[in-house]
Amino acid sequence: MRLTALALDYDGTIAVDGVLGPEVRAAIAETRAAGIKVILVTGRLLGDLRRLAGDLRFVDAVVAENGAVLAFPETGVTRLLAEPPPAHFHKELDRRGITYLAGECVVEGSADAASALLRVIQQLELPLVILFNRGRVMVLPQAVSKATGLHEALYSQRLSLHNALAIGDAENDHEMLKASEVGAAVAWGSPWLKAVADVIVEGTGPSDVAAFIRHSTRSARLPYPRPGRRQILLGSTPDGSPVHLGLRGRNFLIGGDPRSGKSWIGGLLAEQLIQARYSVCVLDPEGDYRSLEVLPGVLILGGENPPPKPHELAAALRYPDVSVVVDLSRIPHAEKFDYMRATLPSLASLRRQSGLPHRIVVDEAHYFLHGSDAAGLLDLDFAGYTLISYRLSGLDHSILRASDFVILTRESDPQEVDQLHALFDGLARGADAATWRALLANLGPGDAALLPVTEAMAGELIRIRLAPRRTPHVRHRTKYLDVPVPEEKAFVFEGPEGVRVRAHTLKELETVFTAAPATLLEGHLARSDFSRWISDVFGDRFLASQVAHVEERWRLGEMPGVNDALASLIRERYEIVRNGSGEAAVEPRNTPSGNTAL
Repeated sequence: MRLTALALDYDGTIAVDGVLGPEVRAAIAETRAAGIKVILVTGRLLGDLRRLAGDLRFVDAVVAENGAVLAFPETGVTRLLAEPPPAHFHKELDRRGITYLAGECVVEGSADAASALLRVIQQLELPLVILFNRGRVMVLPQAVSKATGLHEALYSQRLSLHNALAIGDAENDHEMLKASEVGAAVAWGSPWLKAVADVIVEGTGPSDVAAFIRHSTRSARLPYPRPGRRQILLGSTPDGSPVHLGLRGRNFLIGGDPRSGKSWIGGLLAEQLIQARYSVCVLDPEGDYRSLEVLPGVLILGGENPPPKPHELAAALRYPDVSVVVDLSRIPHAEKFDYMRATLPSLASLRRQSGLPHRIVVDEAHYFLHGSDAAGLLDLDFAGYTLISYRLSGLDHSILRASDFVILTRESDPQEVDQLHALFDGLARGADAATWRALLANLGPGDAALLPVTEAMAGELIRIRLAPRRTPHVRHRTKYLDVPVPEEKAFVFEGPEGVRVRAHTLKELETVFTAAPATLLEGHLARSDFSRWISDVFGDRFLASQVAHVEERWRLGEMPGVNDALASLIRERYEIVRNGSGEAAVEPRNTPSGNTAL
């Protein structure tokens, strides 16, 4: 994930005795030159900070008074982010002889005065809290912290906390580090802050922070948070232990049989990210993700209207709290292909510039990412992709190798399982292909298997009961049946007296099997044309093997009702039913409703 914002504590982190080191100032300048915003987040009063650091235009924004004051030095605009304590609070402190400093909102004193300050707050029944910062104590309105101030600073600049790295040293930095995507604590700071930080800045002083800033700026990528942070719930193991996944900076593959719940899992992961205020872009070829619109900040584009052009999609994603579902279900398959080829590189470029969207979901990925140039459509170095396909082995292998997790629903095609096992050989702790086939073929609705495939996390295939979803799943009715193949790949029936019938989809093939005379099929049955076409064009080798068995039995004279037998295989594979008018439809299947941290 791209780093777009750097939040820095002042005293004890980049300054000693109030003095900002020249190396840190230079590192901040380099960071801003790289297009990364720098926000100073401090407990100090704004005027005090100006006296110590001089002209504050060396940063993009300042959060002062521990989150209560926001200033933009370049424009001189200052905002108060909380109500200041009432005048009678100050009068009572003066009456009791309590020494303090008053800012626009904060009241600051020695830590020794904490008990006296607390008594005044209790007696006056004020909505104030006290916060320690080493040898000092601050009195602030409730719910004001460095985190709330940083959020306002980033929001004002159309930036996300999920692209932010925060560095601090003391007690009042906890909320800031927790709110930022990655929180770093300096090695010479508070032991408890270091214990909960994602990253430790090694060294002894601000010059080491400068080196850390330069390294982060050069990579332009956020480091991984510590285990247990920034995770979503996939489900639970058979013994009831929760299975959490760290999604940031990782690529996911979701595969399995048609109609086995792959898109349902894609929606499960997407909705949790959206609720955690990540920006998600779903490229939805079949309209499976429209129900995500009930979540805050989700836009549905396309559908009844033309899909957005790349620049229009980029404009929709310019806000960090907005997610977009692009519904391509109403346009022809050839147009979907062209749209994906144009949009995926545009999204990759957008993420390089702005860090948004945080995750890109591509359903039906086998149609768009199978060629030798497919990897060039994605920015695999910045990761954050979820790719969904009923035929994962058909994806470009460089994409497969760049994946961190594979989630599989029921997979009844032994050849597909064997190919996946071969692709990820050595990462499953010695489990053989037969073990995979047995497990995957017996997964029921609401079940999945998880395979961590990076060397650091490699492990055995884990059976999981999926977590419930908040949003309903919209099941498309003709998926895998209505996607037409190009004209040159259509099946051409050569019948007697020059009769020619074409099938561009599996539904059209099933219709011909149902209605055509057996004589139209005979030559093709003799040559095994049907099984070969299904395997070569659609990649459904399991269905192809079943059809091949019927073809062989017909050649042996054991299949008098061959038309019905062939049509039934397609209907059973894709759960087609015929309504009263004889039209084909898809019978909906029940979808899942349903602590391992990875």
